[in-house]
Amino acid sequence: MKHLLIATALTLTLAACDTSQQTSSDTAQTTTAETTEQATPEYSAQAFFDTTSFTATSPAGHAFSPDGSKILLTSDETGIFNAFAVDATTGDRSQLTNSTTSATFGVSFFPNDERVLYTADGGGDELNHVWVREADGAAKDLTATENTKAAFLGWSTDGSEFYLSTNERDPRAFDLYAYKAEGYERRMVFENTNAMQLNAVSQDDRYLAMTKPRTSADSDVYLADLAAGGTPVLVTEHDGNIAYSTYGFSAGGKLILATNEASEFSEAWAYDIETADKKPYVTADWDVSGIGYSNTGRYRVESVNADAETKITIVDGQTTAPVSMPDLPAGNVLSVRFSADDSKIAFLLNGDTSPSDLYVMDMGAGTANRLTNALNPAIDQSNLVEATVVRYPSFDGTLIPSILYKPKDASAENKVPALVLVHGGPGGQTRRGYRAFVQHLVNHGYAVLGANNRGSSGYGKTFFHMDDKAHGEGDLQDIVNGRTYLESLDWVDGERVGIIGGSYGGFMVAAALAFEPEAFDVGINIFGVTNWVRTLKSIPPWWESFRESLYDEMGDPATDEERHRRISPLFHASNVTKPMLVVQGANDPRVLQVESDEIVAAVKANGVPVEYILFPDEGHGFRNKANRIAASDAYVKFLDTYLRGQGDGGGTGH
Repeated sequence: MKHLLIATALTLTLAACDTSQQTSSDTAQTTTAETTEQATPEYSAQAFFDTTSFTATSPAGHAFSPDGSKILLTSDETGIFNAFAVDATTGDRSQLTNSTTSATFGVSFFPNDERVLYTADGGGDELNHVWVREADGAAKDLTATENTKAAFLGWSTDGSEFYLSTNERDPRAFDLYAYKAEGYERRMVFENTNAMQLNAVSQDDRYLAMTKPRTSADSDVYLADLAAGGTPVLVTEHDGNIAYSTYGFSAGGKLILATNEASEFSEAWAYDIETADKKPYVTADWDVSGIGYSNTGRYRVESVNADAETKITIVDGQTTAPVSMPDLPAGNVLSVRFSADDSKIAFLLNGDTSPSDLYVMDMGAGTANRLTNALNPAIDQSNLVEATVVRYPSFDGTLIPSILYKPKDASAENKVPALVLVHGGPGGQTRRGYRAFVQHLVNHGYAVLGANNRGSSGYGKTFFHMDDKAHGEGDLQDIVNGRTYLESLDWVDGERVGIIGGSYGGFMVAAALAFEPEAFDVGINIFGVTNWVRTLKSIPPWWESFRESLYDEMGDPATDEERHRRISPLFHASNVTKPMLVVQGANDPRVLQVESDEIVAAVKANGVPVEYILFPDEGHGFRNKANRIAASDAYVKFLDTYLRGQGDGGGTGH
């Protein structure tokens, strides 16, 4: 529950580099003269990103239309994310929004008609507004004030109002408003003078749950009785470092807390609002990552992050037994959404070799119907690679959990170059599941080790906090030891190992090249922090709710500037001797473009090969499909040139 400085946009949106049509590389290729067997066919980035990305509605919204005949879904099939209505029987899709510039995401159907709420920002600037699409297709911005960021929090019990948060009054704080479903007249429900994080409104519309981070390891939950003036009351009083947040409210009106008070892992505890008693509700051997409820309250959905995979259990409240799920392809069941009468559920299924597809399940019959086919039919799924979970020892014996992708044709006789992939965060996690840019790299003969260095989430609070105020130190050595692990594999070419990462992972790339200049042969830095002094002084104002927690973890720029300068690759760029590719979005509010501009100029001054791609219409993560293609193609071209040695430069050795 540490609040992340840099969101893990890498995990969701990273990708590739060529807007051309598929070429002959999409068909089977003969092998080199050194082998007589036919190699795995190579596919272009265009082919991988002609795969469609689907995302679900808000868990607080209505995914099904009132009559249950349609499901609201977001798709990037037009090249940019837009909202679609999917026929719940046939899978036919009707486009509801028509953005060509800014990613647009469907949030909720209205409960009594087919109007739709959706959200969009300004080309990646993260200033999301909430819009309504009228039944006739007309669009209205409900949060149209300038420099405003807004979000959807849910519907009132009777469906007559919906809740939005906006920071229009104060850029640092999000106030809660109730909007009338008819006419959109609004009223302020809660003025957030303490800049807390707004979490959820109870089913009876009476209580608002909020979180207040204090340090990276310590946070509290507050409850405001909206019917009695809305004064926040602390409900998680405790001693020591305990992280509290909330999953929302149960169907029975209890506040469901997330806490690591009694475990290394996050557990769900039920808090009785009337008596203030709390007790364990859902526990597991891993983090309980989510608790949700059906519309009638009959079903509870439990989600567990089990060793980088999502495990879902749906519990029937009438029988207290888990619901039997039908036989499904391998993968993670994600984003479970119920119809109004609980007769159906919609969910996404995502596997290592299969992007998220939409399924609908009949709860009575226990049967599921697949409604989408996200993977490009030009790609044979059997040519893609299943990941494996591995652990390797770091410099001090700490085991580093990681996700390993081995190219199909790799063997002791056919060694392949490799990459250590570093996630964003710093407290993110590389997980099992489909990632187009990773499969593109692996398909082109590069092994990928997604290393979950110390400080990563999902492996207990002790592991999570091992990097606090020590970033670029032990965690960097974990990544360096990732190379040592790769070199131990008889199918990896130990003379050709690079590093790639986005966001905080991009910082780790630049840090590795600057502070451990012989550790990797090349680096791909994707919107990575290179100057912590500037970055921590220029965080967006809407991060105010966890500024104190952020500074506790990373260090306060007012007092820790010397250390920030010491770990910032920009001030040590003269050490960089290995080729670097830098990718940046011009609208990024988290890692400013100047971060990438300056590291590129500094490395060029060393006479070291450095390439730079700047996307003028992107922010922190790539939402435009053409840009994802362009980035992913650039990765492979750069690696072929400087790591594999197919062009000028060649592998530099270890």
